[in-house]
Amino acid sequence: MTTLVVSIDRGADVAGDAGAPVVGWEAVESLVTDFGIEDPEDSHVNCMLESLRVARDLEDAGEEAVVAMLSGVGDPVSIDRAVARQTDQLVEEYDLDSAVVVVDSAEDERLVPIVESRLAVDAVDRVVVRQARDIESTYYLLKQFLADEELRETVFVPVGAALLVFPVLLVVFGQVTVALGAIAAFFGGFLLYKGLGIDELLETLTSQIREALYSGQVALVTYVVAGGLALIGLFAGALGVSEIGDRATLLLGMRFVYDAVPWLTAAALAAATGRLVDELLRQEGVRNAYLNLPFGAIAVGLVVRGVASYFLTRADVVEPVAIPGVEIGPLSIEAVQLEPRGELALFLVAGVLVSLVGVRFAAYFSGRNVEADLSKES
Repeated sequence: MTTLVVSIDRGADVAGDAGAPVVGWEAVESLVTDFGIEDPEDSHVNCMLESLRVARDLEDAGEEAVVAMLSGVGDPVSIDRAVARQTDQLVEEYDLDSAVVVVDSAEDERLVPIVESRLAVDAVDRVVVRQARDIESTYYLLKQFLADEELRETVFVPVGAALLVFPVLLVVFGQVTVALGAIAAFFGGFLLYKGLGIDELLETLTSQIREALYSGQVALVTYVVAGGLALIGLFAGALGVSEIGDRATLLLGMRFVYDAVPWLTAAALAAATGRLVDELLRQEGVRNAYLNLPFGAIAVGLVVRGVASYFLTRADVVEPVAIPGVEIGPLSIEAVQLEPRGELALFLVAGVLVSLVGVRFAAYFSGRNVEADLSKES
């Protein structure tokens, strides 16, 4: 097995306009000496010395090695064709099986595919001068970075957009601090957008909506209804906060929750009901989670509403719950106004009862399905 250890001189800075490869240990060693004396700072000297070292190591390992220097001069097409012609000459003359290409720059590395099209390239040895290692390594890192399309879109697109928007903001607002603040807010939002995976979530959401539209799922409509009810709940909570004026932060939050929870509970109930209907239409059985969800939404809404009502009633922000009187024939029940603690207990007990009813309903429905399946199998 014969391996070609070849270094490439793009531009013929070392070999000159010879038009032929420099082949053999003595020829390459002589070229290194002559060119090294003329220009000891050129990195091609290190490249040729590295090719000699690799050839020596291969011969020490018991393999046959042919060391050579390929070069070309002129325009890029002429250089590429010269390297191709010299490679064909070496393959025909020495019956080569593989090659190790030694390069010292990215420009010379562009000729590696020419050698690779004629020989199996086992390795590409990149020679980096120790004094310039940091610069050369940085170059290769940047080269790999620019080759990654996803990284380019993630980094260059927001940076380019910020650079384009900055002068516009500077003209509109006339203040550097405002423009820099807007750019900082933009980058902060972008980092949160990527860091929290919102882009992946939106992509998944889009595909789910498309699938729901094509399959005619009821849940899609109920989700829209739920979104509308949630917005109404947030708006109602904001109106309730504005009505009580300047109060403690806790009371403001409780008033917001007190007014918003009924609408948010209705939104959750609508979404859960739509998903439950879709499960029923599939006729593949309904999981307990979907059966429990509507009852769970109502139970949580009752408990949260009761806690918020307790704080607001104690602060005289809302009136306590009053049970109106009832007259049934000779039986008369007077109206009762609940104390804050009694009202809280009533809501908590109601939430627990609704939750238990949901668990019982889910267990009954699931048990009925199991019995039906067993009867069908028998």
